Amino acid sequence: MRPLVLALMLILGLVTPAAAAPPEKVIVLPGAKSAEGITEGRGTTFYAGDLFAGDIYRGDVRRGTAGLFIDAPAGRMAVGMTADLRHDLLFVAGGFTGQAYVYDLRTGTTAAVYQFAEANAGMVNDVTLTTDGAWFTDSLKAQLYFVPVSRSGGLGQFRTLALTGPAGDTSGSFNNNGITTSPDSRSLIVAHTTRGELNKVDPRTGASETIAGVSVPGADGIVRDGRTMWVVHNNQVSRIRLDRDATAGVLEKVITSPTFQSPSTAAKFGGRLAVVNAKFDTGLPPTADRYEVVVVNS
Repeated sequence: MRPLVLALMLILGLVTPAAAAPPEKVIVLPGAKSAEGITEGRGTTFYAGDLFAGDIYRGDVRRGTAGLFIDAPAGRMAVGMTADLRHDLLFVAGGFTGQAYVYDLRTGTTAAVYQFAEANAGMVNDVTLTTDGAWFTDSLKAQLYFVPVSRSGGLGQFRTLALTGPAGDTSGSFNNNGITTSPDSRSLIVAHTTRGELNKVDPRTGASETIAGVSVPGADGIVRDGRTMWVVHNNQVSRIRLDRDATAGVLEKVITSPTFQSPSTAAKFGGRLAVVNAKFDTGLPPTADRYEVVVVNS
């Protein structure tokens, strides 16, 4: 189309210019000494954790603000997390404590504490929700933990699921990490950090198989929307399109940002991702002056 014709069409309103992508947004977690996990709340609300203090922050991706929500008791950690908005519960993986915590989102009080493994013998890393409960990963043990949730929001006794196949590989120093459900909700998808892959797990038997065509070295947190997945790893986020049965995937896009600094996990808000800067490049525990959530296009 010739420039003069295009100009005339724009003046007459016959052509709508493409909308510019919204700029990145950096949301500081005030007072945090570390960071790792994040999950979606209602609307544009997110919850993020102070990894080594266990505190929970509540923020808003639209307003670009965040503040302390739960001042956790001493000795807790906050790794991956997910919000059960039907029952106003927040499930939080407790890392090297071997524990998991369930908080009441209305009051911020502790609803339950689970001891899945002995302290430092397990690393409870991430959690996802299904229709009947919450599944947690352990980066040191070849097992998942399941906490049942009743229709009324009651919490039951946990059980352990032993893993076989590639998800059962604990030969590395850090193994199973992020977790979500498959598009058909019949299986779990677990990121394996050392193997750099995604594994599909049968929640009844613990048997697993690797999702073909996917390479995600250093895989950490994962997010799924339909058949599209986002994997946080190696200072970037890879967007992957799964096939119908979640047996294979294709890399669609690699999301990078100059503001990323060892990002760990992400939460999805429409066409945007809220990504946590864990800053593990400064050490473990990290020693950065501040920790933040970076909002980028998905």
